[in-house]
Amino acid sequence: MPIEPLPMLRPRRRVTGISAVLLPFTDSGDVDWVAFDAHVARTAGAGLTPAVNMDTGYVNLIDHRTQDEVLRRTRGLIGNGSFVAGAFVGDRPGDAFDFDGYARRMQAIQAAGGTPVIFQSYGLTRQSGAKIVRSYERLATACDKFIGFELTTDLAAFGAIYDLETYAGIMSIRQCIGAKHSSFHREPEWERLKLRDASRPDFAVYTGNDFAIDMIMYGSDYLLGLSSFAPDLFAVRDTYWESGDPRFYELNDLLQYLGYFAFRTPSPAYKHSCAQFLKLRGWIGCDRTHEQGQRRPDSDVDVLRELGQRMRVVD
Repeated sequence: MPIEPLPMLRPRRRVTGISAVLLPFTDSGDVDWVAFDAHVARTAGAGLTPAVNMDTGYVNLIDHRTQDEVLRRTRGLIGNGSFVAGAFVGDRPGDAFDFDGYARRMQAIQAAGGTPVIFQSYGLTRQSGAKIVRSYERLATACDKFIGFELTTDLAAFGAIYDLETYAGIMSIRQCIGAKHSSFHREPEWERLKLRDASRPDFAVYTGNDFAIDMIMYGSDYLLGLSSFAPDLFAVRDTYWESGDPRFYELNDLLQYLGYFAFRTPSPAYKHSCAQFLKLRGWIGCDRTHEQGQRRPDSDVDVLRELGQRMRVVD
């Protein structure tokens, strides 16, 4: 269905940026907590809200003990600042919706002072639209507020992009303050912005489209993995947009090319691209991923180095 009318740009708009924090590893395969701490502090210091235990933080591959340590450290690092964290429940095709599993993770996040981001699961997404909405209504009883999350199957087999009626039902839940949209396509996100403007203007549509980070020009905010490569530059870009500075466009172009390169197929390997780039920046000591993570070829480093040089953040 065509979008009528076509979306309009929203210049000089203040953007809310939430940046997923990479969970780095040492050469021995252990979590590099020193580098993690520095990246959380760096993200918050840039004026972005850190998002931990997300896909960028390997939430689907780390155990609850590690997730809880991430929460504890994040709370201690940012003081009274805000952060969000993924509430992930691992299940299998055919499993029922695991409310108790979600409630436990949401409780842990809230106890640390964070806002839960509800990761999808087979038990959640393989229901009818009406049952999906009822499941989110149950989740709302377990928290003061939460952020929803639609995820393309390019990133996770359990993901789903909801139809607009289901999305509207979720948007109507008072405790749901926003939702991350990661279809990697513009049109469904434009539809969500139009629905938001008409029915609930306070609801935040967080783009998760790493192939179209300029969606902020149309009214989206963002919750991105790409911004973990350069939270400092994303913050500068956002300031440019708010102030009407034409330097926005060139910086956005460079960041967008980084997104196209890093999120090419297979998209989950972007986490290794991020580690390669952060190592080039001198922010982490090695580019090792989680042992079950996908890797990029070493030849990618030359491309990332040139991009970093063009952005003036790599020697």
